[in-house]
Amino acid sequence: MRRVLFALLFAAFLLPVARADEAYTLKFSTLAPLGSTWMNIITDWANKVEKESKGRLKFKLYGGGITGDEPDVLRKIRFGQIQGAAMTGHGIGYIYSPTRVLEIPFLFRSYEEVDHVRAKLMPEIREGFRQNGFELVGWMEVGFIQLFSRTPIYSLEDMRKRRIWLWQGDPLGTAFFSASGLSPVPLPITEVFTSLSTGLIDTTIAPPLGAIALQWFTKPPYMTNIPIMDGVGGLLVSSKFFDSLPKDLQELLRRTGEETGVRLLAETRRDNEKSLTVLKQNGVTFTTEWKDKDSDMFAIRDRAAADLAKSGYIPADLYERAKKALVDYRAHKGNRNK
Repeated sequence: MRRVLFALLFAAFLLPVARADEAYTLKFSTLAPLGSTWMNIITDWANKVEKESKGRLKFKLYGGGITGDEPDVLRKIRFGQIQGAAMTGHGIGYIYSPTRVLEIPFLFRSYEEVDHVRAKLMPEIREGFRQNGFELVGWMEVGFIQLFSRTPIYSLEDMRKRRIWLWQGDPLGTAFFSASGLSPVPLPITEVFTSLSTGLIDTTIAPPLGAIALQWFTKPPYMTNIPIMDGVGGLLVSSKFFDSLPKDLQELLRRTGEETGVRLLAETRRDNEKSLTVLKQNGVTFTTEWKDKDSDMFAIRDRAAADLAKSGYIPADLYERAKKALVDYRAHKGNRNK
């Protein structure tokens, strides 16, 4: 009996040691193409985690959309085939849609405004992800979105004549186009380049860096240089996988994810600015004239927000809080500059 008890105690003593030495693999997906700013930074993150964990936590990266569009990736995460992903606002909307209040069109004028409002909302955004089965380990963005078109666009009337891409299944885009009286062409993001080539669509939306990384800019020769919205994103890991990690690896993943998000924000913004020069050098013509009044565009924005609130996609009170934080920031900044 003493021998059995001793064996059990010895096994219990060894168990935590075996657990601490256990290796974990995080299968991580992204639409970012190989060689892009986003993919390079995510690869650096993976290498850092593996090095600091001494090989106990490794990434297996799937870049360039090889695991499918973001809804496909989310299905694979829920089936346990993948454990994490870098998601844009489209994918985020399937997890915790209120986050996309930060993507409401014609809301922000600058990244400083974006940062201020996001900081106010971030605690509840993080909690929203946790309640829906994900850990937000880092924040990122794709940047301010522009129109790329076959012919110049100066107004909503011009847009109504175009075959504009809508990310298939995107409630926010659908609400905005509906409020604008536009009839877009819904497609998965993986079909945009081919559809630009065949003429199924002749206009798309993207940040400058994204248009270059995905080679979309090689088809439509005009860019409307008026930011429509700020495209958000996040570095996400399923709660099931995250909670299975020992505490030290959880902290490592969270700390390095935060650091990676900060780097992604800074370098994405910098490279989006640099991309404007690259686009010009490659023959893209910029247009900056917009004929519709700001008040008309703001009315469309608010109609779209009302529809999104009605469906429960972005609660009305959250939209109002975001606008109030923005108004307060602008008032404070105005007073400070006097």
